[in-house]
Amino acid sequence: MNNPQRELTLRFLAEPQDVNFGGKVHGGAVMKWIDLAAYACAAGWSGRYCITAYAGGIRFVAPIHVGSLVEVSGKVIYTGTSSMHIALEVTACDPKSLNRRLTTHCIVIMVAVDEHGQSIQVPTWIPETEEDKAQHTAAIRLMDARKKIGEEMAIFVE
Repeated sequence: MNNPQRELTLRFLAEPQDVNFGGKVHGGAVMKWIDLAAYACAAGWSGRYCITAYAGGIRFVAPIHVGSLVEVSGKVIYTGTSSMHIALEVTACDPKSLNRRLTTHCIVIMVAVDEHGQSIQVPTWIPETEEDKAQHTAAIRLMDARKKIGEEMAIFVE
């Protein structure tokens, strides 16, 4: 693959079926949109089918209202041998104003797989800008933190 796509944005309108009992878009709908954007971003980078290995640090910052124009932006911030760490940001606005506000953000790790479901190597992403380098370093720190959390969470798994 010559030019992997490092980032993308999905755009759509929040629909009535996405709303919870409180009248706002429910978290499950937002998480589905995040997973779709993470997949599209990872597939664009790797040129392969990808599966979700981890979704974490999800922060719901502000509600999304029905009829809002929603943007889910993702970009590769770290690559391993077969994994890609995707930083995702969800923004929303009234489509008449286009005054976007952050509603949700998180990190999702996707793994590229072959036709047999086995992990397969992905192109290496090398950070170039200062922002890229900072995000790459943060992704490495988050990997270490996830290992520690995983050890603590082991008590809850039989």
